[in-house]
Amino acid sequence: MPEDHPALPLVRDARIDHVAVAVRDVAAAAHLFRDVLGGEFLFGGDVSDQGFRFVQYRFPGGGKIELVTPMGEGFVSRFLETRGEGVHHVTYRVQDIEAQVDRVRRAGLRLTLVNLANEHWKEAFLHPRDAHGVLIQLAESPHDEDDTAQHMRDRFPEAMLLGRRPPGPTP
Repeated sequence: MPEDHPALPLVRDARIDHVAVAVRDVAAAAHLFRDVLGGEFLFGGDVSDQGFRFVQYRFPGGGKIELVTPMGEGFVSRFLETRGEGVHHVTYRVQDIEAQVDRVRRAGLRLTLVNLANEHWKEAFLHPRDAHGVLIQLAESPHDEDDTAQHMRDRFPEAMLLGRRPPGPTP
């Protein structure tokens, strides 16, 4: 190993945060992951500038699934057109993402869509060509999932994300 090559592992203390699944019909997918498999709605939201919606479910025994669906033209709609429904990416939570990105780059691996400017969610992706066909997201956030869920649920209730009206009186 060259002297300037960082020691292994390049990405340190990573933990799997969630597996994202690209779907055409988020309500139908929610039925499977929530009603059949027992996931509990955690949070979701719209990322309008990138043309997609996401909904996360946490499982009582551990693990999370994130459903991503297009809201218009964007990377999720292109993914569905070329690959169909299925696993879109695997997200690993890390600490000190800047150092993690630096080690990965110094080792010669290509990163794409690196965004370290957002104080709430910093991210970088290992391209599927360098990751055996899997898009791998490295992410860092100062917020834990329960804090994020509490903040996001008010803005994006599950019923709205799944295209249904929330229960209650009709306006």
